[in-house]
Amino acid sequence: MEKDALARHLGINLTEIRPGYACATLKVTPELLNGEGLTHGSTVFALADIVFAAASNSHGPLALALNISINFLKATKVGAVLTAEAREENLTRKTGLYRLEIKDDEGDLVAIAEGMAFIKGSKNTIH
Repeated sequence: MEKDALARHLGINLTEIRPGYACATLKVTPELLNGEGLTHGSTVFALADIVFAAASNSHGPLALALNISINFLKATKVGAVLTAEAREENLTRKTGLYRLEIKDDEGDLVAIAEGMAFIKGSKNTIH
């Protein structure tokens, strides 16, 4: 994840990575807003995608996103600190399913998402 230029550019800070789990934070700055002055949906999606990548790659073999489906639940503004968590729901030899939650600094859900990863060259056993 050290090589993730977009995460660095957006100011995303990975705070924890362990097998099947990752957590990251992002402080919303003026550059991350949409035309209405709210946190851009692509900012929230990028945070979810990056924490998903960290969790799905936490076992070692390269994992690549097949799909992410996101639901936006609450708008945020400049200064908000968003925290994203990715939790592994299911892991097979070739795929991993992850639940992603993004919360604001009040602990309210901003978005929930589900991500499916393809595990390339994995030697995992089916769980």
